[in-house]
Amino acid sequence: MQEYKEGSKKIEINIRISEFEVPPIQDVLVVGKKAPIGPEAARRMVDVLSPDQYDILKIEHPFIEAVIIRKALCRIISPEKIIKIIIEESEKIMDEDMLIKMQLDISLQISKVIDL
Repeated sequence: MQEYKEGSKKIEINIRISEFEVPPIQDVLVVGKKAPIGPEAARRMVDVLSPDQYDILKIEHPFIEAVIIRKALCRIISPEKIIKIIIEESEKIMDEDMLIKMQLDISLQISKVIDL
């Protein structure tokens, strides 16, 4: 009988950031506090094109009001971890008047060691 030993798990995240465009269908939409479209209006817009595919996460931040994120991403990585990365990168380039969309490419790397 073979015995399995846990190895390591790593997740690599690549993020592409660009200005908001219509339609806003990407993985993430970051909404500034004074953006021309608020989080609820943005949600209704994405729900028309992709019903029940996104969650709105309200953010306590000086100039970011909310993050609209594809639900499938939060099944791969906890929302807390992914939001931390999104906010960290967003605040480097945006201000309270902006909406930015992000595309996240997530790859899961799993390594295990077994006895032969």
